[in-house]
Amino acid sequence: MKIAVLPGDGIGPEITQQAEKILMALASDGLKIELEHGFIGGSAVDKYNDPFPEATHRLAEEADAILLGAVGGPKYDQLPREKRPEQGLLAIRKALNFFANLRPAQLYPELANASTLKPEIVANLDILIVRELTGDIYFGTPRGIEVRDGQRVGFNTMIYTESEIRRIAHVAFQAARKRSSKLCSVDKMNVLECTQLWRNVVEEVAKEYPDVALSHMLVDNAAMQLIRNPKQFDVIVTGNMFGDILSDEASMLTGSIGMLPSASLNEFNKGLYEPIHGSAPDIAGKNLANPLATLLSVSMMLRYTFNQDTAASRIEDAVKKVLASGYRTVDIFEQGMIKVGTAEMGNAVLANL
Repeated sequence: MKIAVLPGDGIGPEITQQAEKILMALASDGLKIELEHGFIGGSAVDKYNDPFPEATHRLAEEADAILLGAVGGPKYDQLPREKRPEQGLLAIRKALNFFANLRPAQLYPELANASTLKPEIVANLDILIVRELTGDIYFGTPRGIEVRDGQRVGFNTMIYTESEIRRIAHVAFQAARKRSSKLCSVDKMNVLECTQLWRNVVEEVAKEYPDVALSHMLVDNAAMQLIRNPKQFDVIVTGNMFGDILSDEASMLTGSIGMLPSASLNEFNKGLYEPIHGSAPDIAGKNLANPLATLLSVSMMLRYTFNQDTAASRIEDAVKKVLASGYRTVDIFEQGMIKVGTAEMGNAVLANL
């Protein structure tokens, strides 16, 4: 299993270091794992003056899977847009066709009080958001800032092709089949023609999955319903921009964005695995970051790309044991628990593995 490790920026190196501990422990148990490191985002700009340099592109192409920390930071905010760290993330998704982003939002019972919602609202929460990742307004053209009639105008293009919608719909329906056979498609078809097409194509694909119950919801209502009654959802499928926003909202139902992993897959199940949180430059290097989302991303990697369900379950069980033992990083800490740092949390999971 050849894994490209791209630590990135901010807390990225700290959290990926904890993931490497877990991978090396699994390797000592017999899994054949090879790690190779590269640069992406701000760290790549510093070294190569390019957020997604050719060396990283080659490394990613040759790897079976990619583990990414996080990208970005205020020191890069004044760079031209094409040089900013986030462009590296968009570029690797596009270059390797990582079109399907899977973001589970699961609340561990031990963290029910860490959520800002009442425990009875979020208890036993288990949602999967399937987000289309290589289309929509993030990639649509034309785009830019120009002067019209004497004033600056910013513009972007929201665009989806029928084939892009169809392939992500299949991923979502198949994911729903493995869960409770319930799928909610989120759009804004009442005002956006682009998402009217989205709804039409999803309904066409639904005919191939008669065993899956399909519903539709407008994105503004979905944002409200995630807070009002999140357990009504099981699998949600939506476009790139809506998915970006809704999955971050869903993360806070679980108590901390530091708890949520993600997988971005192409048609061959090659994947880019990363926590959904950012680079958190304000706490970088302070041993404060929560590494659990990264460790759970490794679990997703083992399950989706390498079909190593036993190893994946070992990581998930170890995380559950650590939480049950009362270990907490600062983002999920509450009185009576054991406050630990990034490395200590990683070591605790390793010990329980």
